[in-house]
Amino acid sequence: MTSKPVNLRQFRKRKQREDKARQAEANRIAHGTPKALSEPVRLERERLLREIEAKKLDGKTDES
Repeated sequence: MTSKPVNLRQFRKRKQREDKARQAEANRIAHGTPKALSEPVRLERERLLREIEAKKLDGKTDES
C-alpha cells in the first residue's frame, strides 16, 4: 500500500483559506449585527447586571 503524495504548497494554501474563512465567519457574527438590533440587547444586558448587583448582599454575616 503506497500513500498518495501530498503537495505541501497546496496543503498550506488550503489551510490558509480555511483559516481565513473561519476568521471571516467570526467577524460577521461579531460585527455584522446592525446597531438597531444590538443596542437594545446591550441595554437589556446592562439593566440585568445592575439589577443583580443591587440584590447582592455585602457578604458580612453576624454568625461569626
